[in-house]
Amino acid sequence: MTIATSHFDVIREIVYRGAGIVLEPGKEYLVESRMHPILRAHSLTDLGELVTKLQSGGSAALQSEVIDAMTTNETSFFRDHHPFETLRTEVLPGTLERNQSNRSLRVWCAACSSGQEPYSIAITLQEHFGAKINGWQVEILGTDISDEMLEKSSSGAYSELEINRGLPAPLMVKHFQRVGLQWQIKPEVRRLVRFRKMNLVEPWPSMPKFDIVFLRNVLIYFDPDTKRQILGRLKSVLAPGATLFLGGAETVINFADDFEIVRLGRTVVYRVR
Repeated sequence: MTIATSHFDVIREIVYRGAGIVLEPGKEYLVESRMHPILRAHSLTDLGELVTKLQSGGSAALQSEVIDAMTTNETSFFRDHHPFETLRTEVLPGTLERNQSNRSLRVWCAACSSGQEPYSIAITLQEHFGAKINGWQVEILGTDISDEMLEKSSSGAYSELEINRGLPAPLMVKHFQRVGLQWQIKPEVRRLVRFRKMNLVEPWPSMPKFDIVFLRNVLIYFDPDTKRQILGRLKSVLAPGATLFLGGAETVINFADDFEIVRLGRTVVYRVR
């Protein structure tokens, strides 16, 4: 199947308008492969029929399916490792000390996909700061645009393959239990994390101030104006002294002037000036 330029343009416009994700020319192969399951689910023979249906009235649910399919959901436990090492050794000790008076900690994982990132943070807290945060109000919020990913995140259940991607065996045994063919995260970790749907390019709901924000490997999919918009909004939800983690290929340079760049070991983090 070869996608027509006109069909590609319709889908790329829907994805950009709905999620801010830019599909450059050359990504036709990606659209083709990601649309196959939708074609089958709706008994459509080709992309032409899909586009016709997308352009007809009452296609909001189908458009959401297309956007969901084009969202990259690549993730793993403790992805890239060193940001979590920096979180443990450099960021959390100072943040917990600073918040000693109010005994609260709020972390936001934006575009959390299937939940491995927020659960990795929760495991880090339990492993290394469990006694210190006893009695604290701890909230790790995971948000994503995908209903499918949010459902999986909320279940806290992962396959053997998923659980072996980045999660050391001792932590797997300690914080997960085997349920049939799945590994289920234990309640003491699960209770620290909640999930909600959120589209970063739409108006943001009312949110509390966060001490730590993970926005990793997300900005790379947006155009410059969208990056500026998101970084501008972030300032309003960062508590004084808060730490922002971006992906290794991402930066605030040329997109936000009021963030300070801080190098902590192998990790670059950002703080509002």
